[in-house]
Amino acid sequence: MGAASEIDAGSIADPGDFFSAVVERCAPIVLRGLCRAWPASAAALRSPEDLCSYLMRFEGGGTAQAFVGDPAIGGRYDYGDGADGFNFARETMTLSAALMRIAAAGQPGAPSIYLGSLPADSLLPGFAAENPLPILPGVEPRVWLGNASRVACHYDMFDNLACAVAGRRRFTLYPPGSIGNLYVGPIDHTMAGQPVALAVGAGVGDPRFPRFEAIRAQALVAELEPGDALYLPKLWWHQVEAEGSFNMLVNYWWDAFSAGPDAPYTTMMLAMIAIAERPDVERAAWRAFFDHYVFRPDGHPLAHLPDDKHGVLGPLRSGNYGRIRAMVMRLLRGG
Repeated sequence: MGAASEIDAGSIADPGDFFSAVVERCAPIVLRGLCRAWPASAAALRSPEDLCSYLMRFEGGGTAQAFVGDPAIGGRYDYGDGADGFNFARETMTLSAALMRIAAAGQPGAPSIYLGSLPADSLLPGFAAENPLPILPGVEPRVWLGNASRVACHYDMFDNLACAVAGRRRFTLYPPGSIGNLYVGPIDHTMAGQPVALAVGAGVGDPRFPRFEAIRAQALVAELEPGDALYLPKLWWHQVEAEGSFNMLVNYWWDAFSAGPDAPYTTMMLAMIAIAERPDVERAAWRAFFDHYVFRPDGHPLAHLPDDKHGVLGPLRSGNYGRIRAMVMRLLRGG
């Protein structure tokens, strides 16, 4: 396994620096010390109790869903043999109740607790203002709390900046092109919204996942100390291990290259019903058209014509986003 690239967060002065030095590379990068100056990070450095007290200052009275795991699973939240097919239960609780149960998890027989993707603005109003991230303005942070855990390998549909506040985090990363060797689970029966790579985390030589052995060692690993952050481009597979008895991570999801409201995933889902079960030869024909018009390995499809003859294939920012979208909506309505 290799190590993810890293930079000193002090070299990133503003959003423009962040975009050009990190985001445009479209590769995982560790930003050392990005959130070290946060009051939350200082509280975590003193003690878990101080961090709990700090977070309770922002208690808004809302509730969130928590994963609750029996001690036997060792914080490894995954599929299982239970009634809903998972090895953990789901409970709704307030932040104060969750923090109390996280703190009590060290007692014999106590279950582990994991809360993920808590919207800070509604559950911890005021937290973002006291713990700002100037290089990524306008994006709402989300908070992740819990005991030691291992979250199954999955991908996100957005770019991700993950900031470790309390506890060390280990990310095991595989690029999007690995998808065919990861033995991905169902897309409509998931633990937290995204499908998971069943092979990652399995023992070496597991006969269920023979193709995975060829790429197992190709993973990148990002080790985050408290105060560090990881930029992770969309669609990168990541298994996340939190090593401390009390862990906190704050992350930011956004689409760094969006030209409008439509998500690529929506396009893929529509293509699944429109193309996936057509004959092999026809699928190959559509693949050629997708390559030519969408993925463009040979450049712009109308590069042989003057720019003013490109029509709706001209730059999206010149109004063509709306024109193409209107065409698609007419087609979907049968017009």
